[in-house]
Amino acid sequence: MNKPLLDITVGNFKEIFRSLKYRNYRLFFSGQSLSLVGTWMQKTAMIWLVWRLTNSALVLGLVTFAGQIPGLLLTPYGGVVADRFNKKRILIATQILPMIQALILGLLVLTDQIAVWHLILLNIVLGVINAFDMPIRQAFVVEMIDNRDDLGNTIALNSSMVTGAKLLGPPAAGLLIAATGEGVCFVINAASYLPVIVSLLLMKINFPKRQAHHTSAWQQLKGGFVYTFGFAPVKAIILLVAMVSVAAMPYVVLVPVFTSNILHGGAHTFGFLMGASGVGALMGAAYLAARKTVLGLDKVIVAATTLFGIGLIAFSFSTVLWLSMPFMLIAGFGMMVQFASCNTVLQTIVDDEFRGRVMSFYTMSFIGTMPFGSLLAGILADAIGSQPTVLLGGLFCLLSATLFAKKLPQLRKIARPIYVKKGIIKEVASALQNTSQLTIPPEE
Repeated sequence: MNKPLLDITVGNFKEIFRSLKYRNYRLFFSGQSLSLVGTWMQKTAMIWLVWRLTNSALVLGLVTFAGQIPGLLLTPYGGVVADRFNKKRILIATQILPMIQALILGLLVLTDQIAVWHLILLNIVLGVINAFDMPIRQAFVVEMIDNRDDLGNTIALNSSMVTGAKLLGPPAAGLLIAATGEGVCFVINAASYLPVIVSLLLMKINFPKRQAHHTSAWQQLKGGFVYTFGFAPVKAIILLVAMVSVAAMPYVVLVPVFTSNILHGGAHTFGFLMGASGVGALMGAAYLAARKTVLGLDKVIVAATTLFGIGLIAFSFSTVLWLSMPFMLIAGFGMMVQFASCNTVLQTIVDDEFRGRVMSFYTMSFIGTMPFGSLLAGILADAIGSQPTVLLGGLFCLLSATLFAKKLPQLRKIARPIYVKKGIIKEVASALQNTSQLTIPPEE
């Protein structure tokens, strides 16, 4: 019997942090947790800065588009890099470069030299860095833990880092923006990269000996594409993530519009709304971390996508803060559970040989498609209003969940042998082992 979506018992709660028993992951978790708070402060400050300078939903969508479009073009090559080279060394570089980007951004704002074209250019630079950082980071997870049974918990804890930062970063940014302006948020983000760089340097990882590559990067990219989109469960999950990312995720871009035009608030209100979404996402990450198995995550994906859609639809109709905040919480919960569950299932069923490239396509479906959604959201918000735009995103979530649910029986049949082989379906694995033993004649 499957457990209810929100059933987190005391016993399960003890399981939430079990991946921290691994030294390398403890280092990564502590450093990254601090760094991500700075990242969310910068994201929040960036959105508010653009809105303050332009008062245009269209420009908001354009700036976000500029930062996300490199992900669509370059992320697959990031997956190839992840499968060919030392991930730890590359990750150190992808922390140093955005630290410099954030520092430049902060100095431009503090000296009152900032212009919209600066934001677009610097967002493009950050997008190029993230196109390599994100798939490599996703594939690096399995190298920080010794037992693959803890993979789902590790991914959920990674999600909790993001959501915990989303809980702390936006409200902190809102308070700082109101008190000192956006520039301080960017400088704090630059400093926040130092802990994660130190944590990576302190890690001791025995990387497997890499064989010489006799194929070009293009051939490897092509092979990863064929594997990803030729394997039905992987293909279905990636397409679901892409659909939701295009239609629903850009609601974040429109939160400043809701703050000013519908809720008639300022930076504090904006921070509270983003913080409410972070609380919901943190609850979702805690729920997933408490789970002991990946079994049943297919149904969780459907339920979470549906919940995400319901939260957005309700938020689109709200005109008061005390209702908007719980609706944002519901949307944040559904969003996090959906994306983290998809990530966990993918990491469970893919071959190690293709892990980096598959995760690059997952990242592309999540991040790479969002620029089109952000741009579309900005255009629609200018044309029909922000509330109908978010409403349409929520309805599209419900449609996506329905289409994915119809494919589940077929996808389970394909994935089942993999779960048996890896011992995830232990009863079946045990039965098969007993059957094979019965074929051996007993000794007389």
